[in-house]
Amino acid sequence: MTNKLDRLLLLHLFQSFVTTWALMKASRMEPGNILTFVFYLLVFFFYRHVNRRMDLLQVSNRVALLTAVVFTSLYMLVDYPHYIELLTSRLYRFAVLTVIFIGFVCLFYYLLHFLYSYACNKKRLYRALLTRYQDMPYTYEGRRPLVSAWFSAFVNFIRSHTALCAFLCCLLCWLPYYLYQYPGIMTPDSINQLEQILGVIPWSNHHPWVHTLVFGLFYHIGYALTGNMVTAVSVYTFFQMCLLAGSVAYFISTLRSHKIRPFVLLMIMAFYALIPYHAVFSVTVWKDIPFAAAVLLFSCAILRLSVQGRVCAGNLFVFMISGVMICLFRSNGWYAFLLALPFLLFGFRHKAKAVYPPLFAALLLAILVKYPVMSAFHVQQPDFIESVCIPMQQITAVICNDRYLSEEELALIENVVDLTYIRDLYNPTFADNIKELVRAGNQDYLTAHKNEFLKLWIDLGLRYPGDYLTAYVNQTYGYWYPDSFYLVAEAEGVSATDLGVSHTPLIGGPLVIKAKEIAVKLGSMVPIYGTLWSMGVACWVLLFSISVTVIRRDYHKLICYLPGLCLLLSVLAATPVATEFRYVYFLVMCLPFYLITAILPEDADAPAS
Repeated sequence: MTNKLDRLLLLHLFQSFVTTWALMKASRMEPGNILTFVFYLLVFFFYRHVNRRMDLLQVSNRVALLTAVVFTSLYMLVDYPHYIELLTSRLYRFAVLTVIFIGFVCLFYYLLHFLYSYACNKKRLYRALLTRYQDMPYTYEGRRPLVSAWFSAFVNFIRSHTALCAFLCCLLCWLPYYLYQYPGIMTPDSINQLEQILGVIPWSNHHPWVHTLVFGLFYHIGYALTGNMVTAVSVYTFFQMCLLAGSVAYFISTLRSHKIRPFVLLMIMAFYALIPYHAVFSVTVWKDIPFAAAVLLFSCAILRLSVQGRVCAGNLFVFMISGVMICLFRSNGWYAFLLALPFLLFGFRHKAKAVYPPLFAALLLAILVKYPVMSAFHVQQPDFIESVCIPMQQITAVICNDRYLSEEELALIENVVDLTYIRDLYNPTFADNIKELVRAGNQDYLTAHKNEFLKLWIDLGLRYPGDYLTAYVNQTYGYWYPDSFYLVAEAEGVSATDLGVSHTPLIGGPLVIKAKEIAVKLGSMVPIYGTLWSMGVACWVLLFSISVTVIRRDYHKLICYLPGLCLLLSVLAATPVATEFRYVYFLVMCLPFYLITAILPEDADAPAS
């Protein structure tokens, strides 16, 4: 027994040492910094504490280890050059990276076990999350009966109309942004859609055509009522705010059916109502905003239909409509829906009669709109180069690294682009420069010789895998690396246009402008709070929530993560920009959903104590 304890002590001493080394490198400390000793002590006692919890509550070591390896890989793929920048020997580099890798794996392994120990303690967790008194009327005995009666009635109204209160709370908190950014934030993408609505340019699906039609519908309603273009745009903006707030209300209603404590619901409402980027995005005329609302609605509908078993007409309708929106409001949404479809069919196989009809109806409606309807209205489709940004960037990286290419391979590329300025134009994190170079060249040749370029891409990848991996990391790191900074929600006003729409704020002044500026910048200044502004953290939360579901053996809940996971994979397969928050805004919208779903009880009648 003593020998076992001694070996365990030595193991923890060693693990604490390699973890301290990893933390030292990650925080850019020098080895002689006194804080390295503080790190060592904190890590050592943390590991000892977690080990005792592991003995009390057994959880899967394999899932924790696999997740720890994934998190470590995602972190080090971007950060590792800083750890070895002063080393020239390959042997020393390999040794240092190995030690740091082991240190991070140990850190994440014990941290995950610590979190899993709470997530798997169902009795304590349910006591913290649930309340059996939620539906009981609230009474307050005080010295002032009139105040007491009004206060009790107010609290009971909130409890009885939680979803409505969530909806109104979001709209109320977002209202100042609406008034300040009136009629809404419009970037060049938004202006392009407005030009299509006004008939200035032809219909295009580069920005989803269906979203343009919805924008146009509310624009024309507003213009018919007021005859004012600015007011007409504001009508759509207000509709978008209501749609986003409605998705939050549907989520809150879903959780209330599980008898989640009012305090937990209040914290979730605060996340949506008070975090500034939700307010800014709610008034920004982008397809990404209603798309994010659709993803949250679709995920909640899956939870209601699968876990809760609430197969009613309302939930099936939300399931179908939000599925159609996912297919048609973003190009990658269509591919993600197709990827998720077989898993959805399998997950709902026991409820096929109820769930399959709306699921196939969403698929059929999307097919009809995407092909015969768009063809009938002569809607221009995005060009081919839009869908192959990452392979294009990888081939460009090989060229810019001066790797050997045969004369046939060079000739094939030169049939499409002029290579004279490719090194000057190549940006490892931004594909638009090379896309424009292809468009300025002979894109028709690329489209006509797809098989030859596919073979070229495969051959170069087998020959130069390091260049391909580096190019891929540079092109996608913002969506999975948790320490990448991106200024979120900084857009404001209306981009320059002669269409007759301009920024017309209904409130303003130095105080309003400064308050908005501070609110947006706090995410880049305040620790912990700043993690809510990180796309990489959102990705890690999704992966962590999936691992919690596996640890708890709630395998039937995995279907709830399908929309987010498939959409994330679609972004990672074709993103043109390494850091664009709106591309994965759906992940941020669904953050509370992922965490709560992982630890929800089996049904709404689970015991609270």
